[in-house]
Amino acid sequence: MNETDSSLREQLSYLQERHRELDTEISRLQDFPYQDQLQLRRMKKEKLRLKESIQRLRTLLIPDLDA
Repeated sequence: MNETDSSLREQLSYLQERHRELDTEISRLQDFPYQDQLQLRRMKKEKLRLKESIQRLRTLLIPDLDA
């Protein structure tokens, strides 16, 4: 494993942790009938953005099988 892979794995780990945290926060907010809808919407958008970034990093870490 080279430095780039190591750095990508660290980023991936951080993004996955943040994604889990947002999931927990969103679930908690949805339990209350009068939650802040704007905040909830922003959190869901951030969670989606994180998911896309996670997928992009995973793709970079998968070795090219044709090589």
